[in-house]
Amino acid sequence: MTQPFGSAEAGEGPHARRAAVLGLPIRHSLSPILHRTAYAGLGLSAWRYDAIECGEDDLAELVAGLGPEWAGLSLTMPLKRVVFPLLDTVSDLAVEVNAVNTVVFRDGRRHGENTDVYGIVRALAEAGVTAPSSASILGGGATAASAIAALRETGLREVTLVVREPSRAAETLEVAERLGVMVAVRTFADFDADVDLLVSTLPAGAADAVADRAAGAKAIFDVVYAPWPTTLAGVARERGAVVVGGFPMLLHQAVRQVELMTGRTDVPVEEMRAAGEAEIRRRAAAAK
Repeated sequence: MTQPFGSAEAGEGPHARRAAVLGLPIRHSLSPILHRTAYAGLGLSAWRYDAIECGEDDLAELVAGLGPEWAGLSLTMPLKRVVFPLLDTVSDLAVEVNAVNTVVFRDGRRHGENTDVYGIVRALAEAGVTAPSSASILGGGATAASAIAALRETGLREVTLVVREPSRAAETLEVAERLGVMVAVRTFADFDADVDLLVSTLPAGAADAVADRAAGAKAIFDVVYAPWPTTLAGVARERGAVVVGGFPMLLHQAVRQVELMTGRTDVPVEEMRAAGEAEIRRRAAAAK
């Protein structure tokens, strides 16, 4: 594994370190559960991980006010693109997909990474989806851009992007061009779901209207993890498709974040998985 930005000894020593997930809204993020479980498993008892509500207009001031005890930040929407001007260096992948979901602090410098792509690739691989011959993506935002990059990692060089309004997919099409992936744009009214893999990057409930049609794919990856299963996932499962939910992606992108922020490669993946799944079940029970 390549060495993370800066010192590999960030997780060692007696000094307390801090990290947090930022976004708006952030209240229901699973990141604190996952990262805190990782710290416990790694013996990093002095490390702390929080959830901080932060919108686009507040990000610069918040980042500027962070002290030397800070190891990193996890970023969710709407911050993945607006953070770029605040960074000293950015990984090639994050530049390609135009999205940073991880900031690592080392030696007074801020480095941006994208671990969403890694999370998608690992989630698909766990389900045995390693080399789809064709794929369609529902949605055209930042997660769709990461999905295109992940599909490139599986060997695909052509995908179909399904959006409500083609003109709103311009940024994602630019990402695809940088990645060397050809994209055919379709609307929800005319897309064909007869593909090896269908990726839904839509919010919860947004794919319900096309679930019957979309579930014709051999495998479905739905980035939603709660409520689960989604209508799309349920229909696909009934038809015998391989179904992958959003939690494995969330888990593995968090694993990579922990590696980058702590410098450790012995991250307790299964402990994190168990803790995250238990929290999802707890929340589902509480919502009934």
